[in-house]
Amino acid sequence: MRQPDSKHAITRDTYDAVLLDLDGVITDTANIHATSWKQMFDAYLQQRAADTGEPFRPFEIATDYQLYVDGKPRFDGVRDFLTSRGIQLPEGTPDDPPQAETVGGLGNRKNDLVNEVIEAVGVEPYEGSVKLIRQLRQQGFKVAVVTSSQNCDIVLKAAKLDDLFEVRVDGNTVRAQHLAGKPAPDTYLMAAKLLGADPTRSVVVEDAISGVQAGRQGNFGLVIGVARQGNAEELRRHGAHLVVSDLGELVD
Repeated sequence: MRQPDSKHAITRDTYDAVLLDLDGVITDTANIHATSWKQMFDAYLQQRAADTGEPFRPFEIATDYQLYVDGKPRFDGVRDFLTSRGIQLPEGTPDDPPQAETVGGLGNRKNDLVNEVIEAVGVEPYEGSVKLIRQLRQQGFKVAVVTSSQNCDIVLKAAKLDDLFEVRVDGNTVRAQHLAGKPAPDTYLMAAKLLGADPTRSVVVEDAISGVQAGRQGNFGLVIGVARQGNAEELRRHGAHLVVSDLGELVD
């Protein structure tokens, strides 16, 4: 299938709303998440290897992060990665202390690492993304941010972008509303509903395989993949109608 022309992909006569993922799409925080996941899982796997005598196999960002963790709610990511290694831990609760050896504990351990990095080094937004969002708002589109992260407010504030979105659906919404996380379409469908937009007249913008799958499963009018990792083909294969390497390519 031929890619639609980037510059004229999002037009007001065809679409009413644009729903964007946060980490890796709007802000340069996907790397912070990936390295925090690696740090947390490697420490856990090393300890487990020492306790059980199993060989230590590190968490790989290129494969494990992309396949099992990226874009998903935190505890789903923990569970899916551990399952891939044949490891089962007690669920615990979302409020478990970070030192607990539970799904909740490991997820919260990773979250503490992310918050430490954000506090220490701040958050950089992608210039092309900010330009596009401002252009979309000027053109009368409704705009929402849709993320599995529970740090959405902190990240947007740190990037000075907290005034740009009419609607935010994040990890806290997922928890409060008992929504299924990506690759299920629930978070995007919720954002469209809150904006009063029909999914078929809405655009989903994602950098994660799980997010692209969510856009397609929700029957959204256009699913745009952002391939910052040279993974354009993979995003297309999982359902992106259009793939760009930066959202600046969509700015007039």
